[in-house]
Amino acid sequence: MKEFHFSKLASFSGTIKILQIHTPKFVLLIASTLILVTVVIHHHTPLSTLKYGNPSCNIFEGEWIWNPNATYYTNTTCNHIHNHQNCMKFGRPDTDFLKWRWKPNDCELPIFDPFKFLELVRGKALAFVGDSVGRNHMQSLLCLLSKVERPTDVSYREGQEFQRWYYPTYNFTVAVFWTPYLVRATQAEANGTTNMGLINLYLDEYDLDWTTQIEEFDYIIISAGQWFFRPTMFYENNKLVGCFKCLKDGVKSLELSYGYGKAFQTAFRAINSSPNFKGTTYLRTFSPAHFENGIWNEGGNCVRKKPLKSSEITLDYGALWLYNAQVDKFKIAEEEGKRNGKQFRLLNTTHAMFMRPDGHPSSYGHWPKENVTSYNDCVHWCLPGPIDSWSDFLLEMLRRDD
Repeated sequence: MKEFHFSKLASFSGTIKILQIHTPKFVLLIASTLILVTVVIHHHTPLSTLKYGNPSCNIFEGEWIWNPNATYYTNTTCNHIHNHQNCMKFGRPDTDFLKWRWKPNDCELPIFDPFKFLELVRGKALAFVGDSVGRNHMQSLLCLLSKVERPTDVSYREGQEFQRWYYPTYNFTVAVFWTPYLVRATQAEANGTTNMGLINLYLDEYDLDWTTQIEEFDYIIISAGQWFFRPTMFYENNKLVGCFKCLKDGVKSLELSYGYGKAFQTAFRAINSSPNFKGTTYLRTFSPAHFENGIWNEGGNCVRKKPLKSSEITLDYGALWLYNAQVDKFKIAEEEGKRNGKQFRLLNTTHAMFMRPDGHPSSYGHWPKENVTSYNDCVHWCLPGPIDSWSDFLLEMLRRDD
């Protein structure tokens, strides 16, 4: 069976860029499909190396396998779960979606060990930089760590956008910085021509809410995603250069990946240009949504109850362009970081999460008939749920770097 892996897609970005320059769009889609669906990953690793701690193993290529021992916390043992992701509280009837773990093709990925994690990060500080899915990840980590210690809230600003938590036994700090676009952004219009609002994005300007504070941290996990699908106006050098879905006369229409790639480029530039940040930056790659039978505001939903296999994934071109855009900028930043003592790591969760349409809250993030903005949530992840595997990946990456 032929299949594709997002952990391999970056190697095709150069080919796709050449096609983009010289080829009509309808031909580009056909060519891109042929390139991607013919990727076959062959593994010939001896069985003797299929073990924990194999440093050459690509932990991001694999399948979800049954894990009857899960879960490792509940919505009653962890107090960091927001209602929007508290699927059990709001009556989700099935629980099998909790009973899976990620199995790389050529090795084992250990289940998250909170004791080992806290020992590795003793005396350190970790920041989550991004949107609400990044905060979703942070809350998952806090829940996984709750088995060992409950942190103290040391936030110096009100609200959930800029929280800090401290683990006194381990002198470890976790923080979250709300920056859905990673760069400076302002509201242009409350509704806009599409009734989804209109945002001004200053693609070459830092978001000072987080870029001025990164020197306090040893690890940064940076991410962004679904907000870029909204109508946006793109500014560079204080000049309007185009837009995405703004429907404004006289304004050049640009691809979604244009603003997305530029935002990551600027975010990485902020990190690499910081004289006092000498830590490690993790790019947590694009987290896919799984709306079916409609988009988020037109009745789309996510009601599947088990993971997909790699061979069952349907190619999402929007996700592909965003994934390639961020990984391209990551590779450039990684090379630059090597010259000034900064490390960059790719927390490549996209492929694994494309296989988890069963892991979203859907309508179980609120009470039935409750008046909410998005009735069916197919963007965020239930807690507990498959997002907990991101900490499995993170711990293994920390262990390999230790």
